[in-house]
Amino acid sequence: MKRIYLSGPMTGLPELNFPAFNAEAARLRALGFEVVNPADLNPEPDTGWHECMRNDLKALLDCDALALLDGWQRSAGAHLEMHVAHRVGMEIVIAKEVKRQGDEI
Repeated sequence: MKRIYLSGPMTGLPELNFPAFNAEAARLRALGFEVVNPADLNPEPDTGWHECMRNDLKALLDCDALALLDGWQRSAGAHLEMHVAHRVGMEIVIAKEVKRQGDEI
């Protein structure tokens, strides 16, 4: 089973964009993927950005692919996650384009 890390904007968005992260995580899990959701890794809204990124990057490196949520381009964290994923040879996809486990993602 492919393990996918979700990446997208959080800072400055209502509820830290957790509803979008949780909805996409549920959709990908229903398709048969194992999903690492940063909203689950850092559930406390008062956790600092640097601490969240340290947690997120550790989890990212245990994944097979990075899936980008809408608006990732406006996120410093998502840019960093994409750069790391690219540099270590991970597959990078647009989350909403992922169809089902077993297909190329």
